[in-house]
Amino acid sequence: MMPTDDRGFSLVEAVVAMSISMVVVMGGMAALHVSARLTQEGVMKTRALSLAQGRLEAKRSVRWEAMLQDDLDHDGRTDVVMADDGQGADVSAEDGVYTGQWAHDGITLNWTVAMDRRGPLAAAGFVTIRAVASYPGLGGPQIVELGTVRANPTFAGMR
Repeated sequence: MMPTDDRGFSLVEAVVAMSISMVVVMGGMAALHVSARLTQEGVMKTRALSLAQGRLEAKRSVRWEAMLQDDLDHDGRTDVVMADDGQGADVSAEDGVYTGQWAHDGITLNWTVAMDRRGPLAAAGFVTIRAVASYPGLGGPQIVELGTVRANPTFAGMR
């Protein structure tokens, strides 16, 4: 018969095992935290992209005469009238670039309609539409920027 060893684990062995287990658990928790932050930033980027795309599509589909008015909550009433007054998000007054701004769920959306010539909207041959969505990210402010061009359907004239 072989003698059996009934000593069990020593205190040092138990402390070493617990330390190793704690390092593994802490590493796993840190990885989960980073994963959650990256997922949250991905969600914000998706929302920002969706808001910017939605604003471009709204500007592409609205009647030409209503290009400088926005119904953001889709209730049939104008929420934002774009301005070329050098106030807020508009860089300079009377430059032919009309600007609107809206903040929603931590995302700030700025959009511009820039005419190819100065004067009333009806006299423009085309407009350049730009939407910029910004949101706070891990490494500072993040930006999503989209743009398109839309021609005036009733334009008759020379460039």
